[in-house]
Amino acid sequence: MGERSPSPPLGPAAGRRTRLSSSLVLGQRVREVTLDPERGVLAWRDPEPRPRRGRRESCAVPTSEIIAVEETEIDKKQSKTAKWQKMSKPHAFTVYHVKRAQNHCWQCNDVTFWCIDEHLCNRWILALKELLDLQTSRPKHLLVYINPYGGKKQGEKIYEQKVAPLFSLASITTDVIVTEHANHAKDNLLEVNLDKYDGVVCVGGDGMFSEVMHGLIGRTQKDYGIDQNNPKASLVQCNIRIGIIPAGSTDCICYATVGINDPVTSALHIIIGDTQPLDVSSVHRNNTFLKYCVSLLGYGFYGDVLKDSEAKRWMGPVRYDYSGFKTFLSHHYYEGTVSLLPATHTVGSPRDNKHCRTECRICKQSKQQLEKEQRKYGKEIKGEGEWKVIRGKFLAINAANISCACPRSPKGLSPAAHLADGSADLILVRKCSRLNFLRYLVRHTNQDDQFDFAFVEVYRIKKFQFTSKHFEDGDNDANDLQKKHFGQFCRDHPACCCILPNSTWNCDGETLDSSTIEVEVHCQLMKLFARGIEKSKHQSTYKQLK
Repeated sequence: MGERSPSPPLGPAAGRRTRLSSSLVLGQRVREVTLDPERGVLAWRDPEPRPRRGRRESCAVPTSEIIAVEETEIDKKQSKTAKWQKMSKPHAFTVYHVKRAQNHCWQCNDVTFWCIDEHLCNRWILALKELLDLQTSRPKHLLVYINPYGGKKQGEKIYEQKVAPLFSLASITTDVIVTEHANHAKDNLLEVNLDKYDGVVCVGGDGMFSEVMHGLIGRTQKDYGIDQNNPKASLVQCNIRIGIIPAGSTDCICYATVGINDPVTSALHIIIGDTQPLDVSSVHRNNTFLKYCVSLLGYGFYGDVLKDSEAKRWMGPVRYDYSGFKTFLSHHYYEGTVSLLPATHTVGSPRDNKHCRTECRICKQSKQQLEKEQRKYGKEIKGEGEWKVIRGKFLAINAANISCACPRSPKGLSPAAHLADGSADLILVRKCSRLNFLRYLVRHTNQDDQFDFAFVEVYRIKKFQFTSKHFEDGDNDANDLQKKHFGQFCRDHPACCCILPNSTWNCDGETLDSSTIEVEVHCQLMKLFARGIEKSKHQSTYKQLK
């Protein structure tokens, strides 16, 4: 079991081109192990075809997905087999790497290689570690915020038991802050020295992510002197990445960008330094900044569900089911005007059935087209299209920056929405019967086209505005408006309880009391430690030899 292709020690400059190959022991058998830095692959295979199978089984792991390499203590492995008793002074090293399981789940797997040559063992360890040092996108020092109250209140436990050991294995140091109140992380990010961190990690649900996102975007604009209250301002992209460790109720953003809500999977994406740009929508009213949004901005049904559920937090996650059923029965609709600016730069459409996946071609081409239009027309694009005005009575108005997929709705509100194409899908659900609205909601859970209804319209947009009919009529004060219309009943459904003339906007799970808003999508304003949902062919790239 010796080296078959002698080569000089790998240095930083030579790491990309020097190939290392040896016969090493894995399990009960000798394997031909090869490290090919040029291709970025660590591979091993049987030296000879197996008698019954007639072929040599092989396995390959991308070096970009190796987590760590460690020298292995013999005593821990020696008792498992008598084979090592025949070897004089055996030496071993263990490679920890990403292993793909089903449904986009990643696991930390390890393989231990044995040999009798100490020098050869050290050469392999040195070569692999030098290759890991060349992975410059990997974080070394992270700022971690943990929400101890989100979801089932398991944030601290999830981080300490599942995430922290992986960070330690990958030699990532962390500064951990357990948040004590709302906006703790946001306020802290406005003051903390971000230069010493390679990324920010949030442990919690979508609300925790939103808090960290607002802190980072706000800090970036502050550093560059950008006025966030100006809806026409060109926002500066955040270069520091955000990692999401899911520990909330729905974890929609994690699910839509990774493909699963699993803390270990998300931690491994952070460790190997994945990068996924993400569009962000800014929400303003009367030249006043309100919120940023990355998933759902919903008025009507989803706004009413959120507002009702906020008063029932004591119920836990089940409150969403209760409030959803209650809101469905009330069947309120709202009158207003939607003005939208189509996203002419995008190469996709909401109904093309082309889902956003890793290294998405549509996102890449759409961003290039948008940059071309911006160079042609300037920062404030005036010649890209005409505004479309739609007036009516709506059960729901939803703007989806991403698919908004989650375990309960695997397709999401808009299955073909993209993560980083500089657009959002605006879905208008007009007034219809309860039965038809139920049919529409059910389609979020099956494979049917959820936009295939006469009362549903969908547009891919860059900007949109909404004005409630009552504000169009001159009712500007929310309190006066509530008093004026208190006791008004729905004329079409006299059995339902009294309603107010305006709904509430659901902005990534947080309420916006202002019904009249203007929204703009900012292309790839921020970055995540993710790579988008992988195509199915990537799910079984690793095959373990028996």
